[in-house]
Amino acid sequence: MALDPIVLCLNRAGEPTAHLIAQALGAPVHGRETRVDQADVFFANALDHIRTLFAAGTPVIGVCASGILIRAVAPLLVDKSIDPPLLSVSDDGAIVIPLLGGHRGANRLAATIGDAIGATAAVTTAGDVALGVALDAPPVGYCLANPEDAKTAMAALLSGDGATCLGAPLFDLPKGTAATIEVTEKPAETGPERLVYHPQTFALGVGCARDADPAELWDNVQAAMAEADIAPGAIASVNTLDLKADEPAMNQLAERLGVPLRVYSAAELEAEAPRLANPSDVVFAEVGCHGVSEGAALAAAPDGALAVAKRKTANTTCALVRNPVPITEHAGRSRGRLSIVGIGPGQATWRTPEVSKLVADAEELVGYGLYIDLLGPLGYGKARSDFPLGGEEARCRYALEKAAEGRNVALVCSGDAGIYAMGALVFELLDRGADELGVSDAAKRVDIVCSPGVSALQGAAARAGAPLGHDFCAISLSDLLTPREDIIKRLHAAAEGDFVIAFYNPVSQRRRTLLAEARDILLQHRPPETPVMLASSLGRPEEYIRYRRLDALEVDEVDMLTVVLIGSSHSKLAHLGEGPRMYTPRGYARKIDGDLAQAAKEGQG
Repeated sequence: MALDPIVLCLNRAGEPTAHLIAQALGAPVHGRETRVDQADVFFANALDHIRTLFAAGTPVIGVCASGILIRAVAPLLVDKSIDPPLLSVSDDGAIVIPLLGGHRGANRLAATIGDAIGATAAVTTAGDVALGVALDAPPVGYCLANPEDAKTAMAALLSGDGATCLGAPLFDLPKGTAATIEVTEKPAETGPERLVYHPQTFALGVGCARDADPAELWDNVQAAMAEADIAPGAIASVNTLDLKADEPAMNQLAERLGVPLRVYSAAELEAEAPRLANPSDVVFAEVGCHGVSEGAALAAAPDGALAVAKRKTANTTCALVRNPVPITEHAGRSRGRLSIVGIGPGQATWRTPEVSKLVADAEELVGYGLYIDLLGPLGYGKARSDFPLGGEEARCRYALEKAAEGRNVALVCSGDAGIYAMGALVFELLDRGADELGVSDAAKRVDIVCSPGVSALQGAAARAGAPLGHDFCAISLSDLLTPREDIIKRLHAAAEGDFVIAFYNPVSQRRRTLLAEARDILLQHRPPETPVMLASSLGRPEEYIRYRRLDALEVDEVDMLTVVLIGSSHSKLAHLGEGPRMYTPRGYARKIDGDLAQAAKEGQG
């Protein structure tokens, strides 16, 4: 399981069971408000809470009826290969049922819970029931070369007379000829009834020149695997010097092999110098260690020995070290990742599944405290670093430097992180030179992931109806970072262009005049009855929507949590049964009129 499970409790009857499970697993308890006395996290709506956790990939153990869990996640089900474990436990702790993710840890989790609290694990997966194994979920340290054939092979075993096992025994299966199970480091023939498992006993060390061709590195690695007579699945990790963490060739190599990229300092690689087959003074003078590829492979497998010494091409090197047993714990550190995420206006239903997954995967959350609080259960138990408003540059620099240590960090923004948020500042810091108060070289090598969110203007527009149905723009009225004269210039241009306008940062405690000035500029170019929408605290319980005429827009009813949408001269306010709705016509009426006129003309002809 990629993430730690949580235990969900909906009532006091199941509370003792929930806490027993939580104690056995070292997991937190999430409890329903007013119905549970003790919990690490409380929630108001069970279905929303379950969906939020499941969408983020979090294993959920619900001490509740199975139907509640099923109804909650049904709209989110995608594929059994990626759905996280979902288990139901009866209130009295007598039965535990793995509902989803049986081969992604749910069956093992059910067995663990059963042993811990004396419950019966109601496992229904055919292989687990009949044979006690899941062929598509090998033990840690082993790779199944042909997972697409696991279902067919299992069917053959269930209807046949057992398996022929070649190599070290991996599963306790009855002997027979219905299927073949082979465990080998070498390349081997696979098939619908022939599964091949590779013990991941090899560490791959690589080095390359800056911006080396990924194809050249891959060809070199393939040659090394051929020399060692091993399959790609026998490789546990790709390893290199930390200065090479951002090399596209190495990252693509690790992705292609489906294994982690691990990096080491020059000092850590130099500690392996006595074991190198090809120490190089030239390399030492260049990067501070006598060997990169051999040293990194040896560092990744301290008990191993070189199986393939350094192989060199014009721009790449690689080496293979064989460990006596499969490598299940990886040495070194990861490249480090900074996920720049926009959580939308605030409510969980407006947060994208991708953002939820990136937040759930993160080790540390960085951001303005209110935004982190809005994550609710996704933020529980994670390290968090809160920064005040006004501390944006310190916030981004901190997040980058933490990621540079090899950590997985999420920089949390409201709305969309690339719209008036931290995305641009992160890249500005990365782009600065050493004499411009930028960030460390290590920070410039981290993996940066940007994930979109629902922006405030999108949220406001959806609540209004369709005010952005035609050309629009967004303008921030904050002159803290933008000269006032630039803002005025943009206001005049947008007014003359007759754009629908979304005003961000319309006012602050000290800045109260620009919104009124913007209103007056717009009144020079569009009618006084132009509709204006004021949307405050979007997506939160205190959400407040109201409409005004442009000439009646008052600064005092706007604050920093308000998005102001100003219609164009064509925008309209439709008074419908459920209340006013704002929209901007695209021009279809003119098109229809033209089509009718053309049809009439053709009819006369």
